[in-house]
Amino acid sequence: MNSETARSFARKRLAVIVLGGFAGVGVGLAAVYGITALTGNPGTAALCRGALARAQAIAPLARGEVAAVSPATKALAIPNLAFVDASGKALKLADWRGRTVLLNLWATWCVPCRKEMPALDALQGKLGGPKFEVVALNIDTRDPEKPKAWLKEVGITRLGYYADPHAKVFQDLKTVGRAMGLPTTILIDPAGCEIAHLAGPAEWASEDAVKLVEAALKG
Repeated sequence: MNSETARSFARKRLAVIVLGGFAGVGVGLAAVYGITALTGNPGTAALCRGALARAQAIAPLARGEVAAVSPATKALAIPNLAFVDASGKALKLADWRGRTVLLNLWATWCVPCRKEMPALDALQGKLGGPKFEVVALNIDTRDPEKPKAWLKEVGITRLGYYADPHAKVFQDLKTVGRAMGLPTTILIDPAGCEIAHLAGPAEWASEDAVKLVEAALKG
């Protein structure tokens, strides 16, 4: 190969490398854009505007028995969780669109969960209706009859029975940073967005809790 041929070959190789570099940058940008498109939903802010307004309204009421409740500070649409009712009928969280929900994840092996269940039952008795429901969602994975028997034994009669024997709902909430342990409770607005959340138990039948939930319902 003479010197001119070598220089021509080098120029062609450089052009291929540069073009390849631009193509790589383009693919990289496309990948980043794709990730952004998947993880950043521009419609969430609009969807959850009402939930954030409710969060601001209840913030001064997060005190006393519900002082550990954390009102939402940014838009978060709760995943459309899948579970079943007492008869085994498949349900999704979207079935509650149009109603405010206090979603509570619990299990019979969780002592704080068992302790707060009567208060959740009482809260449902006080405020439950067309606009609001306490959705206590059991995630026992071994004996599906055990939580039903326990609820009957302790006299929980006003809560509907909902369960996910695979505990996938816990993982789904964990992906959005809302399930690190049990009990986990999330106050959700009629559009399916977070108003507030709590990691740990609370006295949900207390005056403090009732006032907080009532304020959320006025939004």
